[in-house]
Amino acid sequence: MNRRPTILTALALTAAAALTLSACGSDDGEAAGGTEVESDSKPASPSASADPSPDRPEIELPADLKLTFEGGETGDVVKDAILADNAERMRAVDAAITGTDPEGKALAFYNTGKALQAALDWVAQFEEAGATLTGEARYYDREVTLKGEDSATLVFCADESKGFSKDKKTDEVHKTPVTANSYVLYNTRLDRNTDGVWQTSQIVSSRGAAQCRP
Repeated sequence: MNRRPTILTALALTAAAALTLSACGSDDGEAAGGTEVESDSKPASPSASADPSPDRPEIELPADLKLTFEGGETGDVVKDAILADNAERMRAVDAAITGTDPEGKALAFYNTGKALQAALDWVAQFEEAGATLTGEARYYDREVTLKGEDSATLVFCADESKGFSKDKKTDEVHKTPVTANSYVLYNTRLDRNTDGVWQTSQIVSSRGAAQCRP
């Protein structure tokens, strides 16, 4: 995978601001929060996916971003690897958006096909808007369905009610009220590559999904 994003840092989206960015509908709609932290287990670990390769990119996110992933351990080694790599994928996109991964190495590592192109477009929109991400996002009800040895689907919800956009120049945080659109349903496909990495190849988001709202 030699496609590398050349952009980084841009306008963060939140529930309300998401209408243009999150509407990357059929391919990608990123969550508003930035940094990922596992709640039930350790922070999403790349080594949890088939092969603890030293070539896996290290992902760092700004201190003012927090992502929480629930249900990271199912007891099934393959499903746990999928959940871990998906979490790293979400972190990678946020790292590209916030500028902590200036070369976009992690973005290209955990995405492929339509999902990679959508992620690149997504990050570009943030840069064009001139803002970044701040706040929190929580991922829950994460369900993996295996579709063979090297393919799977993962459906999960996101609570973006505490995620906000922040102006890169002024650091002004644009807070928005909590609405049904603060809750997002993600439907993704992942394919395992020859290195054993479960890359996201397709991602669809649906804001305001009833099954994700409290």
